[in-house]
This record gives sequence, C-alpha cells and structure tokens, in this order.
Amino acid sequence: MTNPIAEPFVENVLSSDVEAAPVRLDVTPEGVAYVTLTKPEKRNAFDAATILALTEVFETLKGAEHVRAVFLRGDGGVFSAGADLQWMRDAADRTEADNREDALTMAAMFKRLHDIPALTVALIEGAAMGGGAGMAAACDIAIAVAGAKFSFSEVRLGLLPAGISPYVLRAIGPRHAKALFATGRVFDAAHAERIGLVHEVVADEAALIAAQERLIDEIMACAPGAVAESKKLVDDLFGREIDHSVMEDTARRLARRRVSDEGREGVAAFLERRKPNWA
Repeated sequence: MTNPIAEPFVENVLSSDVEAAPVRLDVTPEGVAYVTLTKPEKRNAFDAATILALTEVFETLKGAEHVRAVFLRGDGGVFSAGADLQWMRDAADRTEADNREDALTMAAMFKRLHDIPALTVALIEGAAMGGGAGMAAACDIAIAVAGAKFSFSEVRLGLLPAGISPYVLRAIGPRHAKALFATGRVFDAAHAERIGLVHEVVADEAALIAAQERLIDEIMACAPGAVAESKKLVDDLFGREIDHSVMEDTARRLARRRVSDEGREGVAAFLERRKPNWA
C-alpha cells in the first residue's frame, strides 16, 4: 500500500528487492517516516525476519535526528495478526533457552519502538492481535478504523502476552489488562478507545489518512527536541511520588528548556508573531 501523503524515499532494510522485505521504511524530506508491514498474505504477522527488520528500522529511526514523526501501518488493510502460526509451531520444538533468546529479541524490538524520540503513531485497520495490539500500545498515539478488531489472544494458545505487557499496562492499566490478558477476548475499536489502547476511532481509511495529515501538521508545529524531552518526562516521572526531588527534577528540566536554542526561538517567534524555525 503506497502512502498517499508524499512521494517518499524508500529504504529497504533487508534486500535490494523492495517486494521481498517484510518491512518498508519510507522517509519524506520533511522528516515524516512511514513504517509499513508488507506481508498482507500473512496478515502482517510477526516472524523472526519481521522482528529483525522492525528492530533495524526502529534503531535507525532512534538515531535519525531529522525524523519528526513515525507512522506505523500494515499493508493490505490489516495492521498485524500477531505472531505467525508456523513460526510459533516451530518454536514449540526448540529448547526453552532458544525460546528465551527469541522472546528477548522481540522484547528488544518493542523497546526500540518505545525509545524513538520522534512521536510514533499506529494507524490501525483490520486487526491488531497479540503483538500487533502490543505494537499499538508501544506507540505514543494509536488511531483505529471503526471496524478494527483487537485481542490479546495468547492465553487461548497456552501462552502469555509477556513481551508486550509493559506497554499495554501503561496504556490501559492493570485491571483492563488482567481482564483482556486472561480471557483472550476479541474487542472492537470503540472498546479499545474507552480503555485507552487507542486515542481516536475514525470511520474509514479516508478518515484515517485525514487524521494522519492533521497529526503531521500538529507535529511540525512543535519543536522536535521539546517533543523528545516531553516523552522522556512522562517516562521518567510516571509512578514516582510527588516529593521535593520530583519538584527539583521538573524545575531543572524546565529551566534547561527555557535557555535552550529551541526555547529561545519559540518564545521569540511567539512575541514577534512569526513561525518558529522548526515549523
């Protein structure tokens, strides 16, 4: 599925044959990155090659200072059906130690997604099951088409949603997580929005693209360094007791921002009634 927003530069992370890669990375000159899962015949399910490709893409984006927004999407109208069944079947014949290494590799992939400094957005159509729903939770923002379906279905296979659990817990909280982890229940986009797994539900693909365009406009109006530090602020302060050390920490962060190049430019642009240099 070609992204309709721009004619991006295409970087293939696995081979020179774009069609053969399970993941495609497109980056526009303006710094908007599109990460697309490109195995619609497998409903964009995860296997070892896909996890490796995603890990490389997310690591690349983590260090790409010019990238200001990252959109994740699945080709063929499906976000991701979770783990590939043949890959899981093969895993059952491997040792516990081998499976531990596989699980750690997947956990590292999700952590790299979480650590991207730019704002990350999941655009969800069709289905987001298991690891697919986990990837939505690991993004900063998730937008879903009304007909999308979600499930943490691992328990129905005798497994656990362990690798994605830190991100899902932060997104929806422990009570919703217990209910959905322990039942493997399939739920719709409206329920996903109610519990905080997605931020917005739209009618169809056209509305999804419109939401993407709106987000690009919003992100480009924000200072990229301030965006990255705002994300880190949330990660660092979540769950901490509000004591004197927290007040000192937040005061130090704000003071540093006020005297930063971005802080000075942003205030000057506001007072001079012009756009800042990053807009």
